[in-house]
Amino acid sequence: MRSSLFYHTTCSLWRRRGPTAKPYYCFLSSASFSTADYDNGDAFQSNPSKVKIFDRHLKRKHRDRAAWLLRPNDSFVDAVAENLLDRLEDCKKTFATALCLGGSLQAVRQLLRGRGEIDKLIMMDTSYDMVKRCKSSLPDSCNENIETSYVVGDEEFLPIKESSVDLVISCLGLHWTNDLPGAMIQCKLALKPDGLFLAAILGGETLKELRIACTVAQMEREGGISPRLSPLAQVRDAGNLLTRAGFALPGVDVDEYVVRYKSALDLIEHLREMGETNALLQRSNILKRETALATAAIYDALFAAEDGTIPATFQVIYMTGWTEHPSQQKAKRRGSATVSFKDIQKQFGSGG
Repeated sequence: MRSSLFYHTTCSLWRRRGPTAKPYYCFLSSASFSTADYDNGDAFQSNPSKVKIFDRHLKRKHRDRAAWLLRPNDSFVDAVAENLLDRLEDCKKTFATALCLGGSLQAVRQLLRGRGEIDKLIMMDTSYDMVKRCKSSLPDSCNENIETSYVVGDEEFLPIKESSVDLVISCLGLHWTNDLPGAMIQCKLALKPDGLFLAAILGGETLKELRIACTVAQMEREGGISPRLSPLAQVRDAGNLLTRAGFALPGVDVDEYVVRYKSALDLIEHLREMGETNALLQRSNILKRETALATAAIYDALFAAEDGTIPATFQVIYMTGWTEHPSQQKAKRRGSATVSFKDIQKQFGSGG
């Protein structure tokens, strides 16, 4: 069983109202989702983006598998979701309709606990099994006052009308999109004026220990390297992503979480449970047994603690942005200041 030691260093739709409500079924329009496409493994390929980094069909399979492996309580996933949702408590407004995108879907649903005074909640994931698991695993008493809908859809082509929701939440899901700026632009278009976008994505320092061990093992055993872990956004890019998507009042902050595991195999099992395993289009489909064993051995040799556990770093980038509204604060016109920095320095001293 995985060690619980944890460090924190910085398409169908169901509608339910109350514990006795019956399911309400609705199907997405053919423009956004096609059953035939889904059966052929080509779902959501209507996205006009030419950027193709990840195999979205494979990633959906990973999500399907994770739906069955998902643990009811995951200290890392719950901590990220809790930290993200804490931002709702800082907002002095209500959100009538909220859209929660795939990723840590179940954790967000469980941890909402009245934050944001949400009346309607739309839970969306590319995986039918994950949506079904999220719906069936929640007790009737969990946020029972919120009218909840469950949708199978893709972040790369949101089946949501423009200006139809007040809040978009994405917890550990958007980093698997081929066109992250495009997905964020779609989120902005779905939001009403003065709507809030909240997202948490994995950053470039995530699994740095595993990347080092895997690279060294491949060089030793195979004489070269092939991509085994996906590329991730850097912290410096997050603000630019929000600005490029057209969000006002952008905000970015970063946390690093270090989770300890019994072994490298235990870490890989956790990644499978979260649906975070390799989905690169240019991935190698074969992992040699001797390379895998060498990776585990190098991981232990370089990073293992005295008690035999190994650390894994997860860098999480939190992004906040608003759609424009006249009530929001605006930057003052350049040159409109009435006090100069020189006068302030004279009054309070240079601090030297």
